[in-house]
Amino acid sequence: MLNEIYQQLDPIALSLGPLTVRWYGLAYVLGFVCAALVLYFTARRWKVRLDVDTLLTVMICAMLGVILGGRLGYVLFYGEGYYLQHPAEILALNHGGMSFHGGLMGALLGGIVAARIAHVPYLTLADLGCIAAPIGLFFGRCANFVNGELWGAPTDLPWGVVFGGAAGSMPRHPSQLYEALLEGVVIFLVLSALSRKVPPRPRGTFLGAFLVMYGTFRFLVEFVREPDAQLGYLWGGWLTMGQLLSVPLVLVGVGVLAYAVRTKLPQKGLDE
Repeated sequence: MLNEIYQQLDPIALSLGPLTVRWYGLAYVLGFVCAALVLYFTARRWKVRLDVDTLLTVMICAMLGVILGGRLGYVLFYGEGYYLQHPAEILALNHGGMSFHGGLMGALLGGIVAARIAHVPYLTLADLGCIAAPIGLFFGRCANFVNGELWGAPTDLPWGVVFGGAAGSMPRHPSQLYEALLEGVVIFLVLSALSRKVPPRPRGTFLGAFLVMYGTFRFLVEFVREPDAQLGYLWGGWLTMGQLLSVPLVLVGVGVLAYAVRTKLPQKGLDE
């Protein structure tokens, strides 16, 4: 059934003359809009003052960080020297190629700038961002599925999908949807539930939990996700670049959680 649904999908959402709107682009827009709403209303519940202008500034910093970091991360982690020979391609975003791990680093760095502008403690802003981020991950992974990219390993399970093209004619794991469920839905539900406590949990709690959950889920899904063609398996016929980059996330996440438990710093806003 899932395969039949996929075969009817079109990566192009709308085409008006020379204007072509793709689902991938819409996923970014929807992800940022929904994330902004979650961030705003969570901040209000925590009594962290973020007016609309400040929120817009925060989202611009996050968007620039995600896009630039995601692209540079892909160039560094997955480029295999190609971009050294073709430097003009580094900024060719229309040719595809984004790394979540690079985008995460870019967003965290962008958050430093945003925190200074908003006069909100960095870890408070990072916690708010991590509660909202899974929504963007959900839309992004669904767009990967529609595009027929980042597909999984061959499978004989009834929900296997024939992606065609470079993926061949054999049914494969819809690993994009596995990630949409785990990285998007599960992480959002867990962090959203934790965020209901008032006064909120100590600074760093949500950042640490996000890093641990994302790193763990990504590591596990990589076992049924086809490794990137240019890299293949890195060691022992099973380790992938995605797994290699996810291990530090878990370790850092555990460290941040330990810091949050030890220091018990309260979440603070503009007026504190």
